[in-house]
Amino acid sequence: MGWDDVKDFLRKAWRFIWHSNSLASWIVNILLAFIIIKFVFYPGISLMVSTSIPVVAVISNSMEQPDNWENMPAICSNGRCVQEEWYLEMNITPDKFNDFPFSNGFNKGDIMLVRGKSKDEILVGDVIVFDSGRNIPIIHRVVNIFEDDGGLFFETKGDNNPGQIRNQFIDETRIPGEDVFGVAYGRIPYLGYVKILFTDYIVAPFVRD
Repeated sequence: MGWDDVKDFLRKAWRFIWHSNSLASWIVNILLAFIIIKFVFYPGISLMVSTSIPVVAVISNSMEQPDNWENMPAICSNGRCVQEEWYLEMNITPDKFNDFPFSNGFNKGDIMLVRGKSKDEILVGDVIVFDSGRNIPIIHRVVNIFEDDGGLFFETKGDNNPGQIRNQFIDETRIPGEDVFGVAYGRIPYLGYVKILFTDYIVAPFVRD
């Protein structure tokens, strides 16, 4: 095959991908988009922000702060409220909470942008992404930091959760520093519903525990 044959093949491939309206062309476009995002865009973003998980789709309501919380005993920030007594026991006052990143929380379906951060630079109030012990990482707020046996540990909690998660997979009262992937620094509302709909309605029916 000569150079002219190669150029002719590339021209035909280009027309097929970008100008054809066939089902085959549509499938090829989907596959190319997946390959580019998975193996070029995603690794590039990961390198720039120094974390293996540069974006997270929020798949639960654990960080939401519904308006009706104003009718509950709560600690309020910018017109929204979370459980007062629990946070005061952690020495987190309304003024402190108001200064936290994402003090109004965020919603199921949001996309959170994540960057790597040195573990000893993470502060109480930061929203971190960490290993859940399962396939899906957790994104919750840091409520306490402590050292034990020479290691750094974080306590976390979802703003909308009544308490910390403690089960066979995870203990939010003791998250090792090495299990932290990064810190949230940005939010894109509702874009994560693409992943949620795919997981809940396409993958879930074919998955069995």
